[in-house]
Amino acid sequence: MAQPLLARFPMEGNVSGQHQSPHRGSSVEFAEYRNYVPGDDIRRLDWRVFGRTDRFYMKEFEAETNLRCCFVLDCSASMRFVGKHGSKLDYARRLIATLAYLIVHQGDAAGLLCVGEKNVFDIPPRRNPAHLQLIYETLEKAEPRGETGLVAALHDLAEKIRRRALVIVLSDFFADPDALLNCFQHLRFQKHDLTLFHLLDRMELDFHFDRPVRFVDLESSVSLVTEPASIREEYLQQLQMFLARLKAGCREFKADYRQITTDQNYADVLADFLVERARYAAMASV
Repeated sequence: MAQPLLARFPMEGNVSGQHQSPHRGSSVEFAEYRNYVPGDDIRRLDWRVFGRTDRFYMKEFEAETNLRCCFVLDCSASMRFVGKHGSKLDYARRLIATLAYLIVHQGDAAGLLCVGEKNVFDIPPRRNPAHLQLIYETLEKAEPRGETGLVAALHDLAEKIRRRALVIVLSDFFADPDALLNCFQHLRFQKHDLTLFHLLDRMELDFHFDRPVRFVDLESSVSLVTEPASIREEYLQQLQMFLARLKAGCREFKADYRQITTDQNYADVLADFLVERARYAAMASV
């Protein structure tokens, strides 16, 4: 049986499921006792405790619920960057398709938001297995164009999703880090479980170019011809500062940040993600 995808934080859903809920209920998992309040359902009174203490106590249980997951795919032009192992957008498509299949077939709901300069496609989360076909068709249609509209889209999403959900963002996050962290904080303030797959190509990280190169900004078409050796040190320094800022902010807001390169085996990336989620959920339930 495949490893299920579990939420790190309590979720809110419409049906019972395998994820912890922030609400108390009457499931099989006992949570705690509380004092009886007039109007409470007397069927949940613990008569054995009453017999020992001559006081009324109510049994509280952990309610379990289903998960609603919203995938956010960055469809800005920079995501079409192609290295030796394909484009960042294609890598993101495979991750989403696999996780969406897993989520729906474990009885949870999956949705998809594709974001370019504006919201290109917006599919609300649903649990119907037939809904997967719509997600797959939308992923196939998605094309990387224009500048990123990710920051505004995430702020809108934080307000639009009324119940706690798992939000998985797949992007190269080429935007102002402070603006990015502000929308991450917004999502976490709304109690959403936020996961970030930061997709980068190995060439972007290593910057190993040995001859003059014309670098083109895919989102604006501005180009620069330069000798890579003369700028490599400064480039890597700025890149590390950018990555460090993102990672520190994500730790602060308890967002699950995962830096991924397109040369990594995506099956291994998914396996690590699912195992770590299961481990976190197990620790949280102790």
